[in-house]
Amino acid sequence: MPSQNPSSNQSATALKTPRKFLNNIFAFPPNRDTLGATAYFIVENDANLLIDCPAWNDSNEKFLRERGGVTWLFLTHRGSIGKAKEISQALGCQVLIQEQEAYLLPGLEVTSFTKELTLTSNAKVIWTPGHSPGSSCLYYKGDGGVLFSGRHLLPNPQGELMPLRGSKTFHWQRQINSIQLLLASFTPATLSYLCPGANTGFLRGKGIFDRAYERLSQLNLDELRQVEAS
Repeated sequence: MPSQNPSSNQSATALKTPRKFLNNIFAFPPNRDTLGATAYFIVENDANLLIDCPAWNDSNEKFLRERGGVTWLFLTHRGSIGKAKEISQALGCQVLIQEQEAYLLPGLEVTSFTKELTLTSNAKVIWTPGHSPGSSCLYYKGDGGVLFSGRHLLPNPQGELMPLRGSKTFHWQRQINSIQLLLASFTPATLSYLCPGANTGFLRGKGIFDRAYERLSQLNLDELRQVEAS
């Protein structure tokens, strides 16, 4: 009879290879260490960027090493820390998180930022508080502009792009203000895609949102401000 212990489940996860989106962006299978979150990997000439923590196993480590390793591990919020310490120690990458949540990584050398930080000629991180105090997004210029939103913006069960308020939401009004910041920062020409950090199963196999700026602009922010915590 097959074993049902945790290690067998990890082995099953390891068999699922990251899925490629666009030209050089990969999405890992959901990670139980981060409550089913999706981590992403951008392969660039200047620097390889890992966004949030995938399940840490031999398969994923091999995948990352075969593509040149990781320069930056960017954590979009406190809930995505996962095995950040183990990944950093194994790959020698720099860990980046917004300054208000850096204290959650004791004993690990961490780079923090306040509002924005440019990582490469094509990538920068943006503080978008609300889901958590240090919730942040990564913007990548390639492919017409791609936003990695962590849990700041997610698909709902109908597959629509939304901020989702829950019992652990840090500050809902700030989360809505952060959407306004993103709308002011980009245009339809500079924001084509959005990669959510969780709930990707609601996208019915598509994995990412296209027409990202248009979808953001269609959100009724005044109505969202009235949403009660679930």
